[in-house]
Amino acid sequence: MDLTQALSGARRRADREERAYAGDEERPLKGYLALMGAYGAGVAGLVAAARAARRPVPRLSPSDVLLLGGATHWVAHTLAKDPVTSPLRAPFARYRGTSGPAELEEDVRGSGVRHAVGELLTCPFCLGLWVTTGLGAGYVFAPAFTRFAVGSLAALTGADLLQLCRARLQDGG
Repeated sequence: MDLTQALSGARRRADREERAYAGDEERPLKGYLALMGAYGAGVAGLVAAARAARRPVPRLSPSDVLLLGGATHWVAHTLAKDPVTSPLRAPFARYRGTSGPAELEEDVRGSGVRHAVGELLTCPFCLGLWVTTGLGAGYVFAPAFTRFAVGSLAALTGADLLQLCRARLQDGG
């Protein structure tokens, strides 16, 4: 059996497994695999670059972790739901309406990798891993700037929370 036959057989098995797993739903397993591969390759590249540059991995204090959580929340939510960032999601999603203050509801479109990327880009929970990995890399390669940026973004999370509380109070709730 040559490589072409082996790959063709593996692809047929993967297609059967995808159909068996998904049933009547759109579950783009190959697209998810592509995203996991891209994420893994990105992390491997960051690790290799850090090792090559002999950059130490910093210890994060509890306050760093708290600020990183706030910053990750703000960036992921803004990328996934904000009207201003909708051009980034437009190739992968369709506008459905609003779902909250300054927040859009969108449907994922397409199939395969396009659908998988759409799910990633419209889901703040899904984006969180990618965002925190990028910010974590910032702690390795540009720690002072990253601490400043993370602190600023965490402050935005707090400001958004205060805005939502104020709106709720003004609405009598």
